[in-house]
Amino acid sequence: MFKIDNPNNNRKNVSHAFFLALAITIAEPSTVLPLIIHHFSDSVIVVGLFVSLLRGGAITIQLYAAFHAQAYKRVLPYLNKVFFFRFISWFMIGLSIFLLGDTHKTLTLFFIGLGLFFFSFTAGFGAIYFKELQAKLFSKKYRGKTMANRNIAGSIASIISGGVAGYVLQHFEAPLSYAALFMVSSLFMAIGFIIFSTIEEPAKEKTLVKEKDFKTFIRNAIQLLKKEKRLQQQILVIFLSFSYYLAMPFVILNANSSFTLTGWMLGGFITMQMVGSIIGSTFIWRRIHHYEKMLSLSFIFMIVAFILALFAENIYLYALVFLLFGTALDGFSISGMNLVIEIAPEDKRPIYTALQTNITSLGLFFPILGGILLTYVESYTFIYLLTILLLSIGLFLSLKLKEQ
Repeated sequence: MFKIDNPNNNRKNVSHAFFLALAITIAEPSTVLPLIIHHFSDSVIVVGLFVSLLRGGAITIQLYAAFHAQAYKRVLPYLNKVFFFRFISWFMIGLSIFLLGDTHKTLTLFFIGLGLFFFSFTAGFGAIYFKELQAKLFSKKYRGKTMANRNIAGSIASIISGGVAGYVLQHFEAPLSYAALFMVSSLFMAIGFIIFSTIEEPAKEKTLVKEKDFKTFIRNAIQLLKKEKRLQQQILVIFLSFSYYLAMPFVILNANSSFTLTGWMLGGFITMQMVGSIIGSTFIWRRIHHYEKMLSLSFIFMIVAFILALFAENIYLYALVFLLFGTALDGFSISGMNLVIEIAPEDKRPIYTALQTNITSLGLFFPILGGILLTYVESYTFIYLLTILLLSIGLFLSLKLKEQ
């Protein structure tokens, strides 16, 4: 008989986070990935585009995934297929850098972009299935704890990964160092996927009959969104939370223009971001079960980080900026996932999840806008101030969300 809040499922959930973070930290969008892309292209617009690809591909498919998932009693078999394609996409990025490298920079960039897109694209299916599993496996209070535990485990793994990445980048020449990081990390990713695939999943009691076609599903989803005022409000606030992406990918480039950025410094910034994540999940987020308050507090941490970034000129201030980034990002992640689970009826949960994720994830393309603004305005201060303004609006609106 299935047991909710099963500690064994919690351990597997947390182990998955550890190995996934161990892998993907080598392409962290606020530190390593912008420098990798900058190696092959001098354009900050290209940097913004590729940072968007790492996350943005998911939004193109989530409503379609929800169209099918609403009728599934179990989603784990489908999630396993997602895991396989994500592993292949990640490994192929490293292989393409290894085979093409600096000899064919444009072609290398093309295959990196293709790999990032498919890695993100398949995550669109995965996000729907993952949230469905979290809602089925854990109660509200326990879910907050297990997500905090996931973040702590992921942060510890990221510190390890950041140290390894710093060592590799310091002692081995690019782009072969980039290729090695991607290919080796894909093996750790596979371990996490295998562990998660053994989770015990109960059959869903309430499901919806799938519409006869996707067009009908979209029409019904739009009608649902028009009726659900709370979902509309929540979507707007979470969309504004993504405005940190307007400037975050370029903070590391600004640091690199202020002083010589070594591999060890880069690894150190990754470590500080993950220390911020651990501090947040251990001492703050796991103690807050009112996710509206968690969302507001995350806005505050992110705003303070960018205020500090305005004045950062040395390694110590930048370290503090990345520490606050880590704390805020975990808060956004935990609160955003749990808020949609809390307001969604069981049978409509995939649709609610897809609507929120699809619309809010348009914010994942903020790095492209940031790159364009930086190209023409040529001012980091300007994009920092614009980011602070948008985050402040988001904070104001988050304080108006009523607790469910």
